[in-house]
Amino acid sequence: MNAKEKQKEFIGSYLKPKLKEEGFRTSGQTWWKIIDDFFILINLQNSQWNSKEELSFCFNIGVGLTEKMKDPNRKKATYFDLAVPLREDTYLKDNRREHKYRKDGWLGYKLTGKTDLSDFTNELKTDFEIDILPKLNGLKTLDDCLEFYGQFEFWNNVLKTQVEELRKK
Repeated sequence: MNAKEKQKEFIGSYLKPKLKEEGFRTSGQTWWKIIDDFFILINLQNSQWNSKEELSFCFNIGVGLTEKMKDPNRKKATYFDLAVPLREDTYLKDNRREHKYRKDGWLGYKLTGKTDLSDFTNELKTDFEIDILPKLNGLKTLDDCLEFYGQFEFWNNVLKTQVEELRKK
């Protein structure tokens, strides 16, 4: 199996089913969950320099206000709807930011034709189930979002401004 086939396999066998189990909808390589006034989004972004034999990718993860979604029916969120677009390493503990599948990636994670797919999937599973998803699942209200993203001054200010506008209506 080449790197691209391995990526497709871990998405189909682990990532897509796991995120569906967590209540996320999907379109392509983007998953979102709408929670009343806001939504949580996870987007897999591939590097433009990828090849079949070696690829690097990251996850753009964040929240946006449902009211600001470009979809007029408010059913489909995209990366461009996010108020807070952060990379997956923001959600990882320090010791998970540079594990064996992250330290050599030029964008985040790295897969090659020689990558052990089972081991890679287990590492990604650890990142998602121990660090990323528990933090995202803690976001139940807009106030939870403001509290969590308060640690990122610029993005918190963007979110806070949008929330204040929403609450004035």
